[in-house]
Amino acid sequence: MINPTIKIENIVASMALSDNFDLKHISSHLENAEYDKDKFPGLVYRIQSPKTAFLVFGSGKANCTGAKSIEDVDTAVKILSDDLRSLGYSIESTSYTIQNIVAGATLGTELDLDAIAIGLGFEHIEYEPEVFPGLVYRIRDPKVVVLIFRSGKLVITGAKSQTDCETAKMMVWEQLNNLGLV
Repeated sequence: MINPTIKIENIVASMALSDNFDLKHISSHLENAEYDKDKFPGLVYRIQSPKTAFLVFGSGKANCTGAKSIEDVDTAVKILSDDLRSLGYSIESTSYTIQNIVAGATLGTELDLDAIAIGLGFEHIEYEPEVFPGLVYRIRDPKVVVLIFRSGKLVITGAKSQTDCETAKMMVWEQLNNLGLV
């Protein structure tokens, strides 16, 4: 049995913090805020620790990206909320929804992607080595996409929790093991 540990590379979370924000006002008062409505309709707000970035919109909604853990998302949302409150904005809620988790993992062995594509069947597999060097495997439950590379490395995307990532890795390993491919 392999180690089910995965490494989270990025978490994207969305939230509705308020009814509206004056992005020009925020960008002129927060040091790490950038806003150019001619280039993008939202404000970009960067936090150094944890290293994350927010896209903040005039509608009061925001997206957080770059977090490496749920704790990082919690901390970053608190920092943004506190900074906005210090400018006089009423923050109605700091709850958020995880939209996507991207994680990396390894199976610890080289893989024959041609054999895997045949063994797993073509219903949930995309494999065109002349276009992309990995095999794309779509799992229904949990609903994630796993990129499988010859090196045995996996990239798991579309997950909503760390458990989804770990489950997907173990499912790939078990299926390949049952086919005698690991």
